[in-house]
Amino acid sequence: MTVLFLGLWSVVVVCAQPAAGLRWTAPAGWKSEPARSMRAATYTIAPATGDKTGAECAVYFFGAGQGGSVDANIDRWKGQFEGGDGRAAKAQVAKRTIRGLTMTTIDTSGEYLGMGGPMGGAPTAAAGYRMLGAIVEGPSGNVFVKFTGPEKTIAANQQKFDQLLASFQKEQ
Repeated sequence: MTVLFLGLWSVVVVCAQPAAGLRWTAPAGWKSEPARSMRAATYTIAPATGDKTGAECAVYFFGAGQGGSVDANIDRWKGQFEGGDGRAAKAQVAKRTIRGLTMTTIDTSGEYLGMGGPMGGAPTAAAGYRMLGAIVEGPSGNVFVKFTGPEKTIAANQQKFDQLLASFQKEQ
């Protein structure tokens, strides 16, 4: 990680471990965590007022051609949330292009069923959660960005998530 000081109170953290031929900049206030298995980066975000826990933004890169298709991942992410009626939660999915990079984004909320997994133990559900996700199509493969946490914390940091996505660019 490279830390750039832009003045007395401004710090910009630049990812030193680029993935898929891409690099990005973590938003101010997001804490960069040590390396984890299968992750290019992990950021923790403090809880918003009223939330008991904070959020996490994980950036995954599994290798060129790895990690599944865009559609398969969006479908899997949708399936990790249930609405109040026990059915899959509604999700907004969109495509956009930023700096010449195609991104597919998802925004969903409800009861999060995706906690746990192969490395995290038995899954547990968390009510009142939200996920903002993106799949960035890089020159050497897809980068998966998954920002999950309590709804208030995600809402309070949605602009920073958008800043993160806007910072993605091809390595030079």
